[in-house]
Amino acid sequence: MNGPSFAPLLADRRVWLFAVVSALSAVTGFLAVPDGMALGIVTHAGYWCVLAAFALFVRALWRMFRGDLAGLRGAGWRRLDWASFAVVGLGGLVLLVHESFGFKIVMDELMLVGTSMSMHFSRTVLTPIRGGDIQGAFVIYEGMMDKRQLFFPFLESILHDVTGYRPENAFVLNGALTFAFLGLVNAAGRMFAGRMAGWLGVALFAGLPLLAQNATGGGFELLNLVMILSTLLLGARFIARRDEPSFTALCYSALLLVQVRYESAIFLLPVVGIILWVWSREGRATMSWPVILAPLLLIHCALHNRIFDIRASAWQLQSKPGLTKPFSLSYVLGLGPPGTPSNLEHTLGFFFGKPTDQPNSYVLSALGSIALFFMVLLVAKRLGALSKEPPISVATVFFFFGFAIQFGLMMCYFWGQFDDPIIRRLSLPTHLWMVLAVLAVLQQFPQPRVVKTLLAVVGLGILAQGVPSMAAHAYNQEYLAGLETAWRRQFIADQPRKDYLVIDKDSILWIDHEITATTTFAARKRREDLVFFMRNHAFSNIFVFQGYTIDQDTGKMTVREDDALPPDYILEPVRAERLMTLTQTRMSRLVEIRDGATVLTKPEPDRDVPKDKAEIEKARQAYLENFFKRLP
Repeated sequence: MNGPSFAPLLADRRVWLFAVVSALSAVTGFLAVPDGMALGIVTHAGYWCVLAAFALFVRALWRMFRGDLAGLRGAGWRRLDWASFAVVGLGGLVLLVHESFGFKIVMDELMLVGTSMSMHFSRTVLTPIRGGDIQGAFVIYEGMMDKRQLFFPFLESILHDVTGYRPENAFVLNGALTFAFLGLVNAAGRMFAGRMAGWLGVALFAGLPLLAQNATGGGFELLNLVMILSTLLLGARFIARRDEPSFTALCYSALLLVQVRYESAIFLLPVVGIILWVWSREGRATMSWPVILAPLLLIHCALHNRIFDIRASAWQLQSKPGLTKPFSLSYVLGLGPPGTPSNLEHTLGFFFGKPTDQPNSYVLSALGSIALFFMVLLVAKRLGALSKEPPISVATVFFFFGFAIQFGLMMCYFWGQFDDPIIRRLSLPTHLWMVLAVLAVLQQFPQPRVVKTLLAVVGLGILAQGVPSMAAHAYNQEYLAGLETAWRRQFIADQPRKDYLVIDKDSILWIDHEITATTTFAARKRREDLVFFMRNHAFSNIFVFQGYTIDQDTGKMTVREDDALPPDYILEPVRAERLMTLTQTRMSRLVEIRDGATVLTKPEPDRDVPKDKAEIEKARQAYLENFFKRLP
C-alpha cells in the first residue's frame, strides 16, 4: 500500500449504493413527505423502525462478541476481573442509595413514560392526553406527538412488555443503565492506562451528585451517556479489528444514539471520521447489507424533527421572555440586549458552585478542566501520527471534536444555563468529555503512583463532598415542580383504589399512573359534564390539585392562576403541605357545583326501574353512550 487513498472506495459499488439509499432517505424524510403526513407516519411506523434498528444492533453485537463469550465457557469465567466488577457495583450503589427514585424533570420524564405507555398498549408513538377507567380497564382515547426521540421510551416499553405496565419501570431502566455506564467507563479507563485507570473513571462519576440525580429519575440522560461511550468504544474496536461485524455494530450504535437526544446526532461526525480514516488506511471499504439499509431506519427521525416546524411551541422559547432565537452566538457571553443569557458564566457557576446549590463535583471539575487543556495539546500532537496510536486513542481524538461541538452548541442554546435546575442534566456529556480527557492524559504518566494518588484524591472528594451532597440533596429543594410531582405520587400511593377523577393542569402525570384525569382548563369549560359525573356517582371522588402562594406581609393565600376554578365549584381540602417557603400544595375534594343558590350536582329523585329487560338494557346503553361522550 502506497499510503492512504480514497480511490478504491469510489470504485466500490456498495459505497455508491449506500450513498443512493442515504440520499433517497434524506429527501423522503426532509422534503418529499408533507408536514401534514409526517407525524402520522411517525405515530404508526416509529415503534417498528426502532425495533428493527435495535434487533439489528443486538445481532451485530452477538456476531462481534460471540467468540469472546465462547472463551468464558468452562473455567474461563475465573479469568474475569472480579475486583473491577466490585468497583463498578460499589460505584453504582453509591449513586443509587442516597437519592430517592422519582420523576426529577417533570414534563420530559412524564412525556417519555406516556410515549412508552402507548408503545406498550398499541405499538403507536403518542403521549396520552386523555384516558380513563372504563368498567375496570384503563383506555387511552386521545394522544399527541411528543418532540422527544424514541429509543428511551422504546426500551421502557420492552420492560412493560416483560413485567407489566408501571411508570416505575423508568427507574428500573435507569438503574440498570447506571451500572452499564460505569462498566463502560471502567472498560475505557482500562484501555487507556490499565486496571486502576478504569477504577479512577468509575470513582470520578461515583462522586458526581448530578449523575445520582439522573440515575434515580425517569429521563434519558443515562441512556445518552451509555450510547455515546458505547459508540466510542465500538469505534475503537472497529479501528482494531477492521472487520464487518465491528463496522455494523459501530454504525447501528450511532444510529440508535441519534434516537436518544436530538443534539447527539453531532456524534455522527466522529463516527464518519473514524470509518473514512480506517477505509483510507485499508484501501478498501468495509460494508454490510444492514448498514446499506440503515438510512431507511432514520427516515422517521427526520419526519419527527418536523414537529419543530409544525409546532412552534416545541422550542419552549416562551419560557425565556424576550428571546426569539433557539440558538445564537450572543448567548455564549451574553453579548446582546438586556436579558441575553451568558451561558459560559452559568457553566462556571455550575461546575464550581456551592454543593448546596449545584449537584457538582469539585474534584471532577478541577481535574477535568486541567485535563481538557492538556488534551487539546495531545490532539494537536496526535493528529499527524494517528496510525501510531492505540485504537482507543484514535477513537478519542475523533470524538474529542464531537464533544467540543456538542458543548459549543449548548453554549449557543437559549436555555443552555448549566446551573438551571432543569438544564443541569445537559452538562453530563461534558462531564464524560472531562473524564475521558483525564484518562487520556493519564496515559502519558505510566507510573503507578500517579493513578494511585489520583484515586486517593477522588476517594477523599467522594467522602468530603460527593456522599454528603447526595445525602442532603439540597440542590433538589428549589425545583417546586419536582417536589409537587413526588407529593402527588405519594397521594396516589395512599389511595386504596384508582376509581377517582383528578382535575390538574398537569393531567399527564395521573394518566401515566392509569388514573382518570382532566386539565383544570377543561374542567372550567365542561361544567355540565362534571355535574353529570357527580349526579351519577361515576367516580368515587373528584379530586382537585392546586398550588397556592402566600403573601409574606398579610399571610393571604392565593391560588395559582393555572390552578384556579370558578367560585361555584365548592372544594373541601383533603391534604395540604408546605413544600417550599411561601407556598402551599393542596389536594381538595370537589363536593358540589352550584349555579347561584341552586346545587346542580344534587341527585335527581329516584325513578321506577323498568320491569322489561329490553328497556333496562336500552337505558343502560343510552347511559354508557352519554358517559363516553362526556369523558374528560
